[in-house]
Amino acid sequence: MPHNVQAIQIDAFGGPEVMRLVELEVGDPGPGEIRIRHHAIGLNFIDIYQRSGLYRNALPMVLGMEGAGIVEAVGEGVSHLRAGDRAAYACMPPGAYSQARVMPATSVVRLPDAIGFDEGAAMMLKGLTAQYLLKRTLPQGGLQRGDAVLFHAAAGGVGLIACQWARALGLELIATAGSDAKCQLALDHGAAHAINYRSEDFVARVKQITGGAGVKVVYDSVGKDTFEGSLDVLRPFGLLASYGNASGKVPPLDIGVLAAKGSLYLTRPTLFTHIATRDATQAMADDLFAVVESGAVKIRTEQRYPLSEVARAHRELEARKTTGSSVLIPA
Repeated sequence: MPHNVQAIQIDAFGGPEVMRLVELEVGDPGPGEIRIRHHAIGLNFIDIYQRSGLYRNALPMVLGMEGAGIVEAVGEGVSHLRAGDRAAYACMPPGAYSQARVMPATSVVRLPDAIGFDEGAAMMLKGLTAQYLLKRTLPQGGLQRGDAVLFHAAAGGVGLIACQWARALGLELIATAGSDAKCQLALDHGAAHAINYRSEDFVARVKQITGGAGVKVVYDSVGKDTFEGSLDVLRPFGLLASYGNASGKVPPLDIGVLAAKGSLYLTRPTLFTHIATRDATQAMADDLFAVVESGAVKIRTEQRYPLSEVARAHRELEARKTTGSSVLIPA
């Protein structure tokens, strides 16, 4: 039966002030859909991009790409979930900033009993991102144990998962972060080296660490501020995976630069291409759940905000005052 829920909606693009707490009606799921009641909601930079209008969606819209909770009802044709299942997801379309929602079932997976709702909401988008980066976004010849990789913003939610996962894979992960404390956090989570990009030249330090050889791959969610330097630390045939824009969009590029710097590869991947089918989503989630349940990767949920305080959460995330993952808790 339809019922009202609280949700965070925007009617215009802009700063945190455009987010409003509203009541919306949630109905029954249609074919291929489920209704899920959220116990925790993930907070991600993509939410800021969508709120600001960098990534534009039709308005009005409810923000949020990630959540965990209990399946309340399933629509016709949904066979992998049942009412009462613990579940989690990261997917399009947005709508997670709500007490409950109806959504496509394709990208929703059952959450293992050993993983809590806070962890589930904090790990899906960020953990699946780390999975597709380290396992599917690879340089020519792939990655072998002992290979050096550079990971920007390594003290954030994706970064801390990647530090641990890279260690489990035997990779030499070089981390960058914006403070000595964040650098130490990355080291504590498995980074082999950490560079404070506010006080050190990360290009020079990477060259020093690698004996001038550079790295096989750079994973860069920062964007404009680190793009050129990221190209400069790659060895010949190296790969730059630019998967975010935290400092702003990368300006247009003359692709001849890639030839001049060593026949480099450049990709702009997104999680949502990787999880476009249920089978792909399930396989990636199984890999993520396995590495978390093994203890090799631990999900750090450092900040918890009531859903009603989402504006504060966005301000702190934008100011880079957060570490690890953050979740919103619906009333």
